[in-house]
Amino acid sequence: MNRKIIKMEHTDATAKIFGSFDANARRIERQFNVTLRNRESETGDSIIIEGEDEALVEQAARCVSYLHELSAKTEVITDQSLQYALDMIAAGQDRELASLGDACICVTTRGKPVKAKTVGQQKYIEMIRKNTIVLGVGPAGTGKTFLAVAMAVKALREKQITRIILTRPAIEAGEKLGFLPGDLQSKIDPYLRPLYDALFEMLGAETYQRLVEKGTIEIAPLAYMRGRTLDDSFIILDEAQNATPEQMKMFLTRLGFNSKAVVTGDLTQTDLPKGQKSGLGAAVKILENIDDIGIHYFTDRDVVRHHLVQKIIQAYEKYDRDLARREAERKAAAVKKKI
Repeated sequence: MNRKIIKMEHTDATAKIFGSFDANARRIERQFNVTLRNRESETGDSIIIEGEDEALVEQAARCVSYLHELSAKTEVITDQSLQYALDMIAAGQDRELASLGDACICVTTRGKPVKAKTVGQQKYIEMIRKNTIVLGVGPAGTGKTFLAVAMAVKALREKQITRIILTRPAIEAGEKLGFLPGDLQSKIDPYLRPLYDALFEMLGAETYQRLVEKGTIEIAPLAYMRGRTLDDSFIILDEAQNATPEQMKMFLTRLGFNSKAVVTGDLTQTDLPKGQKSGLGAAVKILENIDDIGIHYFTDRDVVRHHLVQKIIQAYEKYDRDLARREAERKAAAVKKKI
């Protein structure tokens, strides 16, 4: 029997690691085929890890050690945080977890610190810091827009910029602006709602409204960007997979002095008419070798929503791969038949 002992330096660390009704401990035990026990003493708690396989015991110990460090930075270890740690350690990438969650971007109105929850998110944040233009590409739930808005609010609070400008293409599956009731503002509001939500979280409704009235924050459809030069601004283009190549070029050339632009989108969820190319898809190819432009690709591992979202994304990716394989086999068979 192999054994590892992890001493708990934080008084409430053991309870956080084991989780409610020891749910976290049970998941660690199943993942690494080990047994976890808590040992109390006058000098503090320890977690004892035992198992037949030495390598798995070592992995479980690294997982517990990481969760111990995480427990000092957060009130509770969430299902997502635990699953991410399990996946990273099982893949041999636990070294990248070391500094995760150290830097706080900003604090929400509810006093919640906004931090990177995955290594992918941390690299994305660092890329935004270092580059003038960043393209964040990946599936839903990876924090592309939320983190970009957090970085914009941070830049505004630190007086690095004087305006935040957020925009989206007013395109959705099966709907047109003209079908919606109300004036133009009422028509475009549903398309921009995710941006409102992120700003409300960071600033609060009253502060947000005041900044909008002063012109410090502007939210508008992508078409409204034409003909403008945007200086001293943090500009975010959301849902960029629904922008045409012409719109993408128009947006990127609006950039003025002392400005930063972040473009986010998911190339698997394009709502453009059939046959129309995505401007985001073209941009990641055209701009990939230009200095001061960063391109970050998120994966399903970076999903920070409900764990089922990650499984749904993986299922759709598998379906698309199988569909492409069958189509390639069909075409090969047709060519062979002609020969």
